[in-house]
Amino acid sequence: MFTGHLMRKIFLVILLFIASSAFAQRTYIQCGKLIDGISGQAQKEMTIVVDGKMISDIQKGYTSGGAGDKVVDLKNKTVMPGLIDCHVHLDHEHSKTSMIEGFTLTDADVAYRAQVYAKRTLMAGFTTVRDLGGSGVNISLRKAVAQGLVDGPRIITAGRPISASGGHMDNSVGFRDDVFDHKMGPDDGVADGRDELIKAVRLQIKRGSDVIKIASTGGVLDLSENSSGPEFSIDEIKAVVETAKDYGLRVACHAHGAEGIKRAILGGVTSIEHGTFMNDEDRELAKKYGTYLVPTIIAGKSVADSAANIPGYFPPVITRKAIEVGTQIQDNFAKSYKAGVKIAFGTDAGVYPHGKNYMEFQYMVEAGMPPMEAIKAATVNAADLLGISNKTGSIIKGKFADIVAVDGDPLTDIKTMKNMAFVMKEGKIYTINN
Repeated sequence: MFTGHLMRKIFLVILLFIASSAFAQRTYIQCGKLIDGISGQAQKEMTIVVDGKMISDIQKGYTSGGAGDKVVDLKNKTVMPGLIDCHVHLDHEHSKTSMIEGFTLTDADVAYRAQVYAKRTLMAGFTTVRDLGGSGVNISLRKAVAQGLVDGPRIITAGRPISASGGHMDNSVGFRDDVFDHKMGPDDGVADGRDELIKAVRLQIKRGSDVIKIASTGGVLDLSENSSGPEFSIDEIKAVVETAKDYGLRVACHAHGAEGIKRAILGGVTSIEHGTFMNDEDRELAKKYGTYLVPTIIAGKSVADSAANIPGYFPPVITRKAIEVGTQIQDNFAKSYKAGVKIAFGTDAGVYPHGKNYMEFQYMVEAGMPPMEAIKAATVNAADLLGISNKTGSIIKGKFADIVAVDGDPLTDIKTMKNMAFVMKEGKIYTINN
């Protein structure tokens, strides 16, 4: 039996809980137009109710709650879910001096720059990103953002990416053997054969990676000669996918060439990154297995532009590859979209300046994707690819209050995605411009 004293204490606690709940401030976001990530058209004159970090209701018309509630007037804006970029590199930003900086910058230098890039990305309306690999600072940045130490998007990160010896992420390619103090191996994300690849995956998981990234072909921004040749067998890719799956992780695969794309899809990867020379057979396989394409058109165009117009920006071998890839990537995206391949938004930010992610929308629409589909690629589709549809990607009761708004109507002019006027992540307002 409870004593009288204990009963009074319990009663007081209950009263305090009820009082705090009754007076908790809610935020009422009044939306002139609302793109919820699910509907095929924008809804007019809607109100989103935010309670703490979550969306608690979506109401027709403009409502304002009680006297203690906050009202955000976005009646002249287009409101949508927080945007998701499925391919960024927050720990660097490419420039003419990037190659030498790999030998001169410390991890602390990289970390200070990374937090600037993270905030810039958030202010551009991207409340979630998938960071597909770098120096390892990205894992620490993810923790710092999650702890509220720095401002940035929610980060899902691959830690260090994995490639074959001499492959795209083997940083020793093009240098003398004695430049580095050890031979690159699984600890550095360089692995050959099933056993080494399994070890490389487990090491990334041990260090805190949320997703595994591999490269099944060569790349552009390295000193190897070939950007498109295959670099893993199907069996090797399966070893990566199976190991990652054991730990509940998905696999993203950098791939430019058709054969490397084919092997990656058959090996079971979740997404193809870039997909520059994807052919009809690859597209049919992607549809059969439900593999996403993350096109990164802006990265291809950016490196091609720098290579063609800025003498000496890249070494000659990179200049050639940049022009080969950059001039093809948008056309190939168009073919893949029209063929019915699933598309998730991704930009390869860091290859071009962070904060300009919105330009990918323009390139996607130029290639024939309707504006609503481009926005869905960066919201509901992207959340599906990342396995976070239960948390974000659409404006639905019970999901995180990740909400952004732009001036103008992106459904009639996709360039308005540049005009980010409001950013909220998990109920916290980071910028508002009425």
